[in-house]
Amino acid sequence: MSVSRPSNVSHETDVFRHTPLRYMGYANEVGEAFRSMVPRSVVYASYAVASVYVLADASSKGLNSSTVTNTAERKTKGSPVVAFTDALVWQSLASVVIPGFTINRICAGATFTLRHIAPKVPIIGRKWISTIIGLLAIPVIIHPIDRSVDFLMDSSIRKVYLCKTSSAK
Repeated sequence: MSVSRPSNVSHETDVFRHTPLRYMGYANEVGEAFRSMVPRSVVYASYAVASVYVLADASSKGLNSSTVTNTAERKTKGSPVVAFTDALVWQSLASVVIPGFTINRICAGATFTLRHIAPKVPIIGRKWISTIIGLLAIPVIIHPIDRSVDFLMDSSIRKVYLCKTSSAK
């Protein structure tokens, strides 16, 4: 079990992961989808929104972990530093880096393909089509990326700090 996710036993609702607030983490994907149509500053602003979301979630996880007094729950959630770091790394990868890159490449690929298969379509039409393709891809990529980041972290960094947390009884 990861330290950043609530235990199934406690039935907690994680406001950053299980409510519509989660979509703030995908603001940069929307920015990437519109990259060809808006000024760079708008794309950068979308990354700022997603980054604030990431920091808010990580801070929340760290603060929640610091208030835990139950030893069994402390083992599950980890120390405040571990909980903060885990959420920061997870959210950075799953909400900003990987989806932003993915949507950027999907839109670039769509633009490239449209330029070659539909050269007579006006450039603004090709931009809108690639933007729509990028926007439609966002809900498709969310869960596979989340699961992949869980697997990546469970197979690497979480082994390191979960081992240290368990041995520091």
